[in-house]
Amino acid sequence: MSTKESKTILIVEDEKPLVHALQLKLGAQGFHVLTAEDGEAALALLETEQVDLILLDLVMPKVDGFQVLAALAKKGNTVPVVVASNLGQEQDVKRAKEFGVKDYFIKSNTSLADVVEKITSYV
Repeated sequence: MSTKESKTILIVEDEKPLVHALQLKLGAQGFHVLTAEDGEAALALLETEQVDLILLDLVMPKVDGFQVLAALAKKGNTVPVVVASNLGQEQDVKRAKEFGVKDYFIKSNTSLADVVEKITSYV
């Protein structure tokens, strides 16, 4: 049986205070946490690292979250992806869900504790 200690979460987010808070919360839950500040760094990291879940922002420099989702789909990704973004328009949510994301949170409307709880439920 898997334990949280063996689970790796990749946080793809350019807001450093949020990344730090998530690292602390998820680390305290026993997860191994990797981070990437943009989609380009995330895709490079995924070439060498195995992860159990990706927490993905959509609005980032260089390569955005939608481009990451498209690249993952092209590679046949089976890793669960949870989107945490401030893009709350229905078309943005629909577009992300077309890529098979497990969940979609509006960052400004969701507490950190709720995000961590949902992540925990998916791994």
